[in-house]
Amino acid sequence: MQLAKHIDNSKLLYLTQSYGNKSSDAISINENNCFRWIAFGEVIQSVMHKRKPWLLTLPHQTMLMLPLLFFKPQNIIELGLGGGNLARFLSHLSDDIRFTSVECDAVVIECFKQYFNPENATISIIHNRAEAWLVDNALSGQTTESLDWLVCDIYQQQLIDLKETINLLDIFMSAISDNTCLSINLPDANDQDVKLCLTVLQQLQSNHRIVYFYVPNYLNIVIHVIPVHWPINFPNRNNKHSYLSKRIYKRALTFWQNLKEI
Repeated sequence: MQLAKHIDNSKLLYLTQSYGNKSSDAISINENNCFRWIAFGEVIQSVMHKRKPWLLTLPHQTMLMLPLLFFKPQNIIELGLGGGNLARFLSHLSDDIRFTSVECDAVVIECFKQYFNPENATISIIHNRAEAWLVDNALSGQTTESLDWLVCDIYQQQLIDLKETINLLDIFMSAISDNTCLSINLPDANDQDVKLCLTVLQQLQSNHRIVYFYVPNYLNIVIHVIPVHWPINFPNRNNKHSYLSKRIYKRALTFWQNLKEI
């Protein structure tokens, strides 16, 4: 989707300057006849198709969903709600999916409820910082065995420093089992940022493989930390064991061919 072509002739639905500590972090919501979108500052975070709100509209979201080629997760946790594109898409795929989103900002949560859940999809939303919630769960003794997929799509203007990055990735890896998939979207990441994340992840795990994708025409890098037993080099050519429709499955296969592995 060429974003610039689809956001002309818009009207403002919502604006707040209270997000973050800078005016540049204001949240705004706009729409035109076809789309509604949420922006943090000047960055469009997610776009909803108004007639078919479950559609994925941005390329990095499709890249995040590529593990659906290999499994049918039932328990999914998303870190970072945003405009809820992944929540709507995954909830639409199957009633068997239990989807939980952890979001640190109450304003974002209210924006989603009011503007980005038109079909009232059943989505559990937890108001908390992602790392704090994951650590609290671990300390309380809650098992990670039932977690099929941990998806991190947290908006941030730049990666945090080295020590905090290592700590955050360590928390992610501690939250998953050998059978869990971890997917991370890195927006606006430079080569040094990507190398750092890949190196840290490689050192933190032994029962997963790490693959990553450059999103065409965007600055996003999507990383998947996948169970070692997945047949990623020989994916099925049909969607028999996937939630995805035949058309979407075929399209996802073409994207998967562009994987890079460390």
